[in-house]
Amino acid sequence: MTIRAAILTLALLVAGCATPGPSTDIQHALAPTGSLRVAVYVGTTTSVISDADRRGVGYDIGQDFARALHVPFAPMILEKNADVQAAIKTGKADAAFTNASPERARDMDFTQPYLTIALGYLAGPKTRVTSLAQVDQPGVRVGVTAGSSSFGLLSAQLKNAKVITTTTVDEGDAMLAAGTLDLYATNKATLYAMGDKLPGSHVLDGAWGYERHAMGVPKGREAGLPFAKTFIADEMAKGRVKTAAARAGLRGAVDTKPD
Repeated sequence: MTIRAAILTLALLVAGCATPGPSTDIQHALAPTGSLRVAVYVGTTTSVISDADRRGVGYDIGQDFARALHVPFAPMILEKNADVQAAIKTGKADAAFTNASPERARDMDFTQPYLTIALGYLAGPKTRVTSLAQVDQPGVRVGVTAGSSSFGLLSAQLKNAKVITTTTVDEGDAMLAAGTLDLYATNKATLYAMGDKLPGSHVLDGAWGYERHAMGVPKGREAGLPFAKTFIADEMAKGRVKTAAARAGLRGAVDTKPD
């Protein structure tokens, strides 16, 4: 076999083994406007840090997903998590990267989880609470983001502490600084980011639960779900999730799913 023939044979083999691109039906199912509208919210490394600092696991994976679909990436930088859920529910967004809770599964279909994160508490600089065992006590005020999965869980779990909702995590930081909240509850990735901006605060040891983040697409787009699941599996296999987490400075993730 000549060198030229060998090169041609190798090229044909590579082409035959290449992952096929998405069909037009899959593109239409997952990005019906022709661009992939990815909903992310500011203030957390799991989604996006800010409009000016576009580091975040959701943002980076969304950008990769647009490339995999061969469509333009159209990020929707939103103020709060509740805005992301509303955008998916109304079909104004095509993808979200969020905790795959049963409540959210009513409005979107999820891929397999790509990231597991511990849930915890950020103790404000003026609180006397120093451990998980001291949280559920009369007079303790725990902040959570309105519409978050933490709100639903803690409202049922905490029998004595008072659960107070905030609109954004920045509002939570301000209330911790003022002493109108003792603690803030959400995933530890967000808590560490909040604590970086709040001198004297600290994340309590231990966890009161876990979030399992997955990619969600609006209901009615089941035709594209197998492609989305294959994409997430590929992102994990290539180490892209770990790369995105490292780039954003995400902390609080766990490697294995807890029992």
